[in-house]
Amino acid sequence: MERTAFKQLLDWKNSKDRKPLIVTGARQTGKTWLMREFGRRCFDKTVYINFENEPRYKELFAQDFEVERIVSTIELGFGEKITPDSTLIILDEIQAVEKGLASLKYFQENAPQYAIVAAGSLLGISLHENQSFPVGKVSFLDLQPLSFAEFLIANGKQLLLEAMQKRQWELLQPFHDELTGLLKTYLYVGGMPEVVKNWLATHDYFKVRDKQHEILRSYQADFSKHVPSSQVPRLNMVWDSLPAQLGKENKKFVFGVIREGARAKDFELAIMWLCNCGLTLRSHRVKVPRLPLKAYQDMQVFKLFMVDVGLLGAMSGLNAQTLIGESDIFVEFKGALTEQYVMQELRTVETDYIGYWTNERSTSEVDFVVQKEGCIIPIEVKSGGNLRSRSFTQFCKTFEPKTAVKTSLLPYSGSDSVVKNVPLYAIASFVANIKA
Repeated sequence: MERTAFKQLLDWKNSKDRKPLIVTGARQTGKTWLMREFGRRCFDKTVYINFENEPRYKELFAQDFEVERIVSTIELGFGEKITPDSTLIILDEIQAVEKGLASLKYFQENAPQYAIVAAGSLLGISLHENQSFPVGKVSFLDLQPLSFAEFLIANGKQLLLEAMQKRQWELLQPFHDELTGLLKTYLYVGGMPEVVKNWLATHDYFKVRDKQHEILRSYQADFSKHVPSSQVPRLNMVWDSLPAQLGKENKKFVFGVIREGARAKDFELAIMWLCNCGLTLRSHRVKVPRLPLKAYQDMQVFKLFMVDVGLLGAMSGLNAQTLIGESDIFVEFKGALTEQYVMQELRTVETDYIGYWTNERSTSEVDFVVQKEGCIIPIEVKSGGNLRSRSFTQFCKTFEPKTAVKTSLLPYSGSDSVVKNVPLYAIASFVANIKA
């Protein structure tokens, strides 16, 4: 499957001031495959080390950070010379080896000619004693689940995607139902690479769910493996509460949903862990929609989304007929899935901030407020065809944004107005093209 992150890797490879690259992101988002495929396509040779599976390299950085010694040791292990211009060195699960992260600083300072890509669990947070992070000495690439655009490419719909990116709405009109059907499938399948691969091979909804449940079980196994034992029960409670949190009409994270009488201070560390390792996405309430939005965020009030819309559906027990069909009984939770989907899509766009807005009494709400290139863009998400929203209308009258977006299952409209009605399947490409 083609990943848009591949272009970022090529840009990194050709950069004049290239630093060691850390590929971040939740487990199962395809980091290892992407790194190895990059090596296969763009280098003559690839040296791949998984520090969880290679005990002979456990002491590789323990003695010192002398780069030539480290490289010579790797060469001996692989029986091949490493040539800087043509060999990619992949250090996977780098958190599993002592001083692995710290070593990247010395590669950048003393041997920048080597092309080094690293990945692993819990990068970016410090859960290991005596570990230092190479601040300013590395570059980052955040790998997320496949976006809807990547899902279209995987399904052979590249031309439809290009028409969306060019905003060719009239051209897309005859294909609206097809794109809506593909979107509903994506809401079920989600973007985890192994799940998408399974769907493309089988088109079997039951096998897709089985694969998603495997991933969910592996995540909870990871909790016990990496998190201090005192935090594991709380982390599981936060994780298990997410479908209920997002299924509420007001999707603000409520600690009382975790358990009766729960307090923020008891679960702050668990939430921080989930966010830092990429399993959850946090969107804070913005008190006032002014630039910069981050200056007006309410740190105590937020929504917590999952890493992937397909995994949310699996955790919630939604079957394919519920989602793909038209039963009104599940419109409310369909709303949770569409808001989850929009959050994921917005994360693929280069924005400065993603939050949401409510008034002080929380009687009015706009689902997303995005800052991009000096613009503040309110976005209202609708799972059905009813576009009426008193809160959104009042927001636009009060704060007068230059562009406002309603996104739903309806076709595009609103070319000559401030408010644009954008199909859900095109929300990312539309926001990406908004200019100041």
